[in-house]
Amino acid sequence: MVANIQAPADRGGAPGTDIVGVLGGMGPLATIDFMHKMVAATQAQVDQDHVPVIVSSIPQVPDRTAAFRGDGLSPLAAMVDSAQRLAAAGAGLLVIACNTAHLWFDEIEAAIGLPMIHLVDAAIADASTLAGPEGRIGLLGTDATLASGLYVNRDLRHCGHPQPHWLLPTAAEMTDLVMPGIAAVKAGELDRASGWLLAAARGLKQRGATVVVLGCTEIPLVLDDANSPLPVVDATAALARRAVAWSLARRAAAVH
Repeated sequence: MVANIQAPADRGGAPGTDIVGVLGGMGPLATIDFMHKMVAATQAQVDQDHVPVIVSSIPQVPDRTAAFRGDGLSPLAAMVDSAQRLAAAGAGLLVIACNTAHLWFDEIEAAIGLPMIHLVDAAIADASTLAGPEGRIGLLGTDATLASGLYVNRDLRHCGHPQPHWLLPTAAEMTDLVMPGIAAVKAGELDRASGWLLAAARGLKQRGATVVVLGCTEIPLVLDDANSPLPVVDATAALARRAVAWSLARRAAAVH
């Protein structure tokens, strides 16, 4: 079961449009996976029932984790450029198909002026519902996502959820399992990635986690409810469902 899906407040966007703009390319395979999740989240009988989507998948965005560490260029200018491209093409809502990129969410939102849905809010809402009030939620993501507090420090007062009890991988698990697993997905080495990331999930379960949030867009490509030792919350699937809900709500409002 997941939390009830609410379309975000309509703060404008392109007048009358129900088009979702996807800021992707981080990485390309994760962007394709996100698009598949949007299709899966839509009840459709014919092509025309599906949600209209515009995607900007430009993989040359500087590495988000390296930028957070201070070891690389900021990705902000490249992400704003892609977001502007989506807005100019007619998108009424913007979503970012990358967890770590949400470290620059506020700056992108301010630069573009379109309504946006925060992936972390969507994931935490679903995880809190699945785990229950006493649940302990494990988190897998890049070292930048974890070190920045993108999830664990997210203020949830605006969405009415209590602060979760988080369990994180150890430093050794991050170095030996999680980051190599994410890198292997990006390199297309999915079998190797699966072994590393499953081991990290098992570590979280052994320390008491009852649910695990897949807080990196690469991780759901090799870890899911079918093979995970814990029930999973796929952050990008949570975002995809809410993007679909927004578009369908705009479409229904235009009819009436």
